[in-house]
Amino acid sequence: METYHEHRYREAGIDEHFVQDNFSRSIRNTLRGLHFQEPHAQGKLVMALEGTVYDVVVDIRKGSPTFGQWYGVELSGKSLQQMYVPPGCAHGFCVTSDQACFLYKCTAYYSPKDDRGILWNDPALGILWPVSQPILSAKDQTHRTLAAMDAELPFYRAMR
Repeated sequence: METYHEHRYREAGIDEHFVQDNFSRSIRNTLRGLHFQEPHAQGKLVMALEGTVYDVVVDIRKGSPTFGQWYGVELSGKSLQQMYVPPGCAHGFCVTSDQACFLYKCTAYYSPKDDRGILWNDPALGILWPVSQPILSAKDQTHRTLAAMDAELPFYRAMR
């Protein structure tokens, strides 16, 4: 299958240059996120290659008209639907099948010193995750609320 074609994505309005691909395999109820990088923000083109995930993007750009709003969608290896996560947004997903294989193309290299995260169940966001007791990595357990991250959030830059 073809998972990326630069000309078609440009026609659809995604004209980013991707520099790194990441792959993860997780079991049911694993929740990863909500991740972002600042100041070296990453755009991500994400998809489930196998299994199903509930995928979430949150606008965390201060000054954005949609600041603090989230969007969630089911991605599956059957539909092979993709979602683009713009730079300046936090991203996370929860595995809803026995196992899932997840691929994401990134517009910037991973930078450990710029790695940040928002608490998956921040009450101010009100994300409707399909799991109440997820499996979290040690890193994801330490994330703070969006309000507590205010000084580390990116700023919105309007398109011209």
